[in-house]
Amino acid sequence: MGGKNKIAEQAARAQRRALPFVKITRIETIPIRIPLKADVAIRSGRGGAHTVSPFLIVKVHTDAGIVGLGEASCTPRWSGEDQVTAAHLIATYLEPLLVGQNPLEIDSLTQKFRLAFAGNMFTKAAVEMALWDIAGKAAGKPVYELLGGKVREFVTTKWSVSGVEPERAAEIAKRAIEQGFKAMKVKVGIDPDQDVARVRAVREAIGDGTKLGVDANGGWNLNNAESTIARLRESKIYFVEQPLPPEEIVEMAGLRKRIGLPVIADESVFTLQDAKMVLRMNAADVLSVYVGKAGGIGPAKQIADFALSAGLRCTIGSNLELGIGSAAMTHLGIASSGIHAEEFPCDIIGPFYYEDDVVQEPLPIVAGQARPNVKPGLGIELDEQKLARYRVNS
Repeated sequence: MGGKNKIAEQAARAQRRALPFVKITRIETIPIRIPLKADVAIRSGRGGAHTVSPFLIVKVHTDAGIVGLGEASCTPRWSGEDQVTAAHLIATYLEPLLVGQNPLEIDSLTQKFRLAFAGNMFTKAAVEMALWDIAGKAAGKPVYELLGGKVREFVTTKWSVSGVEPERAAEIAKRAIEQGFKAMKVKVGIDPDQDVARVRAVREAIGDGTKLGVDANGGWNLNNAESTIARLRESKIYFVEQPLPPEEIVEMAGLRKRIGLPVIADESVFTLQDAKMVLRMNAADVLSVYVGKAGGIGPAKQIADFALSAGLRCTIGSNLELGIGSAAMTHLGIASSGIHAEEFPCDIIGPFYYEDDVVQEPLPIVAGQARPNVKPGLGIELDEQKLARYRVNS
């Protein structure tokens, strides 16, 4: 598998070298806020409710007239980044570093700007995915072809049920089934008794034929995680996502041994180094990979490739991305054998949650299946009127 990946990377580099030289001229950032649909707003084990999403839209301009698009999810409670920090870091550090450079040299550029400042992975990912968008547009090919080509026709996806009261959770789950979803997870990690009641209500609503997992978002602790999971087994769950806080890798490894269910590591895995630590500690069976969390499409694929070589499986997690971010995630899933979407369906479901989007055409994402557009690059175009409507004034 490593040899095949190396050959694909060499072919992609050769193809990029054959393209005409292009220079980055400037990077534009636009802060926006999009409300979630009230009936599906997310409440999770990290505390509070997710009712509106702030994003930073990124446009990387070139002297060839090609504009690459990127998107940063700006939710400080989750990533420590917001619209102000993201825009500042891009303007102060990344734009001076990238102006005059060839955007097609994605690997070398991202190595440089990964060292420009620590952390802030979603900010870096927004610029990195814009470089892939430029490369695809310049080559006249969708990004998944630059990543080595399709390994599946669509990415299997699952629904996410908010941590609301049991009756409401059951209603949300029923509606997801009616839309066509065949797998889902329920947000837990809020209160053990409420968690158990919520998951039980969802299982009763969807029947035994639907795959059902739980996602604690690190909300449990060692005192209640194991006993709560034991009670949840009555609802025939088949995975537990991030049962303990992200820093408790050793404790999660011990818990994993005792519960006898696949554990998905999400908040514990941002980087390739995090993935290696989780493997070394035997703390998870599955890694939840994000384009944003990893710092871009390339770094996310590196984690998935590593997991594949190490015998771990991956799924794609979500921070409820809009169209640009969802497109990047779909290209990753379509082109990565390390993503085991059929066994552990992915969370490419952001567009279902919003009242609107800023892309011209909806992505080919339906209940249970996410497909990429076959247009060059990420395959999306911005709707400038909607961008202006949702723009946050300084």
